[in-house]
Formats: sequence, structure tokens, C-alpha cells
Amino acid sequence: MALLHLPAIKVYCLTEKKHKDVQSRPLKLGESNSRTTTYRKGSFQQERKPQKVSLEISPHRAVSAVRLMRIEFGGAFADLLNEKGKGSGDNEMGYVERTLGFCTRDLDDRDLRLVTDIVGGTIRWRKYLDYLILSLCHDPNSFSHMEPLLLQILRIGFYEIVKLEVPSYAVINENVELAKTALRPGAGNMVNGILRKLVALKESNSLPLPQLEGDDRAQARALATIYSHPVWMVRRWIKELGREDAIKLMKWNNSNPSFSLRANRGKGFTRSDLVSRLETLNVPYELSPHLDDFVRITTGMQSVLQDGLLKEGLCSVQDESAGLVISIVDPQPGETIIDCCAAPGGKTLFMAARLNGQGMVTAIDINKGRLRILKETAKLQQLDDVITTVHADLCTFPENNDVKYDKVLLDAPCSGLGVLSKRADLRWNRKSEDMEQLKSLQDQLLDAASMLVKAGGVLVYSTCSIDPEENQDRVAAFLLRHQEYTVDSSERYISSEFLTNEGYYMSTPVKHSLDGAFAARLIQYPK
Repeated sequence: MALLHLPAIKVYCLTEKKHKDVQSRPLKLGESNSRTTTYRKGSFQQERKPQKVSLEISPHRAVSAVRLMRIEFGGAFADLLNEKGKGSGDNEMGYVERTLGFCTRDLDDRDLRLVTDIVGGTIRWRKYLDYLILSLCHDPNSFSHMEPLLLQILRIGFYEIVKLEVPSYAVINENVELAKTALRPGAGNMVNGILRKLVALKESNSLPLPQLEGDDRAQARALATIYSHPVWMVRRWIKELGREDAIKLMKWNNSNPSFSLRANRGKGFTRSDLVSRLETLNVPYELSPHLDDFVRITTGMQSVLQDGLLKEGLCSVQDESAGLVISIVDPQPGETIIDCCAAPGGKTLFMAARLNGQGMVTAIDINKGRLRILKETAKLQQLDDVITTVHADLCTFPENNDVKYDKVLLDAPCSGLGVLSKRADLRWNRKSEDMEQLKSLQDQLLDAASMLVKAGGVLVYSTCSIDPEENQDRVAAFLLRHQEYTVDSSERYISSEFLTNEGYYMSTPVKHSLDGAFAARLIQYPK
């Protein structure tokens, strides 16, 4: 018997009421002749008998369904860079057996790519897919009370037909078989009927679509469905960016993400060395126009993983927008630097590499497990001689620490609204009310970080958000509280295309085709 701990089950509806907590009674996931599966107050419980391998179901669809369940109900991170079917912990082949009740063959390279495409795309387009599913249900209640696994199977089928344009016969046959095997024959019949209705509408070019009419709120709701984002985000972006750029931003968030690789100079591995390996692997690449150690790739990540480039510590996955934050810090050999919210450590490692073995980066974080991973990665990349890890809460750390640093980086916890292309699940996990809590935390952390700066030293505040309330507004509020600090323009460290009127660094998906990021460079002068 396997137990996967989940929060109280929420059956999501399309309307903005959004969910019902199902706690009064167990909600059956499905039954077959071999096992019974139930949800019970935050746990996922299976009773099963060993089964033979099913060769009639594509393994990538089974794994995709399981991973979508884990992401939605178990809080698993939608990792697009996993190896050999590994998600947030155990091998997902085992999860398929324990949760769906049957075995399937291991994933090959093509299956891995399909899982990445299906899971990422289904999460991105979830609101629109649910709109279509609801439109094709005879009874709206049948959607709002649909079994969670059945809903995931339908979402996969709808995404494959509408967005991936996979041949309809393959989608129908295999998703029907998945529903029959993992649930029961009646579930397969339902999937068959709904998917056939979808195909008929698509072939006649008559898929339902919300109408852009009514007042601003009504139009925002329609746009939120069409481009599959929470309504509060859409309204916020229309207000800040205007409708046209808000739509461009949502299109970017829904596109397949590209990735940047940074050559790890700490191991003597240059960008030229990285390019040579990519050419050997036949992975298409593009040199970053902004950072000397970075290259961009849009395909071939599985080849990079299998070649061991990441495992050997020769390169790291890091967006250029994050790398440009380190350009603002401008680490120099011999300096002492502290990274205040360091884990998982991408910026820490890049700063350490820039020190060329001279100086020290202290990495503190409140999460002990993530800090341990950072320490292991530093050793792998041969940077452990210039990185010290400290398990601490930044809010209280300065009270017991008299050491001051040449440079302090606060890469603050934030909404992540600049990285929704890569973090497909994040849009559904953020709420509008989170913003106020985040702003309060950011202010507290900035105040604490400022106490660690030497007189004449540098404090860099950064986020991966594009929201001014988390960025410019937080810096403005800080400067009112700390008049010993002044803005040091970033114009000497980055291209003018990233420079704001206030002298801050800002990258945006719409303008730069990079993740959204912000950084302000501040200098402390003696009172």
C-alpha cells in the first residue's frame, strides 16, 4: 500500500467560484477488478494487486496523467528538466503502478519530450481546456463533480487535439483505453463521446470561444479564458501594460519556453567548450548577445542531460535575465559578498565563479534542505572554496551577526510573474491577496539585508517579477526609510535597453524575449 500525501481535494470548476472542498465523504478516483482508489481528507490511498505491463497505453500519457495529478493535488513542481521520468521524488513508473493500478514500459527519449510537452501545455492551457470541456458536457454538474483523474485524461486529450494537433484517432483511442484501464469501462465511454464531439467541432471550425463584449470586467474574464490566465492577473496587466501588451505577455507565457545554459568557469569550462559539446550533440544553439558565458537552446535539453553536462557540473541552466542581475552586483575578486535568500543557488554559484578563487560568497537561506543542495552543487562545480552556507532566517540574522559585507544581494521571494513561461503551474498557485503579503515580506527582508552592508558598500535588490509594486515601489519605500542609501545607476553594468528611467535593471518578456526580472543597485553612505 502506497500513500501520497495531498491537500484537501478541490474539484475545480470553470467559474470564478473556483472550487469545492471535498471533505465530507471520500471521493472515488476509480475502481477496477484489481483495486480500489479513494481520496480521503488530503491523502491519496491505493489498494491494488500486482498487474502485468499494459502495452496498449502509451506510457507518456499515463505518466502525464499521474504528474498532472501530483502537480494539482500534491504541489509537485512542474519540472521540465527531469531525467528518465523522474519528477518530484520517486520514479514515475512506480507512481503509475501505484496510482493507476497497472504497469507500463519505461519512457524513451521521445516519450520524455512528449511528457514535457503535454504536462507543460496542459497546465498552461488549463482554464481554456476546462472551458471547452464544460461546453461539451450535457450537465454542468457533471464537470464540477468530475473525478480528478478523469478530468486530467480529458484535459490531455483536449490539449493534444486542439493545441498539439495530434491525429484525432490516436488521441481518442489511447485516452479512452487509459480511462478504461485506470478507472472503468464507463469512464472510457464518456471520454470517447466527449472527444468525438470535440473533433467534430474542430473539423467544422466551430470550437466555442468567449465573446469579447460587455464592460471591462467581462472582457477581462473572456481574455482570461481565451489565453488561460487567472482573471486577477489579466486585469492587473491590462491596467499596467495596456490590453495589447497584456495579450502579448499572455502569449509569451503560453509559448514553449527556451532555456539558457551558463558555462561554469569554476571548472575551467568556457562557452567555447560548451559550444563544442552542443555541436557534437547536434543541439542547435544561439550565443547570448548579453552575457559572455551563456548560450540559448530551444530544443535538445534531453541530449544535454543525457550527455552529463549538468551532472558533471560543466554548465548550469540559468536564464539570462538572472545572469544580468549578477552583472548589476558586479562581483570582483577579493570581495566579500552575501546572498541573503540564496537557495537554490544559481546566482550564488555565478557570483562565486566571477571571483576567480579570490574572495568569499556567504549563502544564507531559511530552507535547510535546499541549502544542502546548494552546498553539494558548489562542490560539484569546484566552487566550494569560495562559498560558505549558513542556515538562517534573514529577518533575524543581522541581530546576531556583526560581520559587514562589500556587497549584499537580496533576491527576494516574489510572485514570480516574470517567469510564468517556465513555471507553468505558478499562475494557478498565485492569488491576488498574495501580493500584499509578499510586499510586506520584501520590506522586512530589505531592512534586514541593509544592516549587513559595509559603509560605502553595495546592496542589490532583485526579483523575478514584472510587477512595479514588488519592484520600483519597494525600492522607493525603502529609500524613504533608509536615507543613508542612494541609487547607483545600473547604466555601467548593462545595456541601455534594460535600463529604466530610475537607473534600475528591468527585463520583460514582451520587450526582450527573456524572463521578467528586476534589480536595483543601492549604495550605503555613512550617516
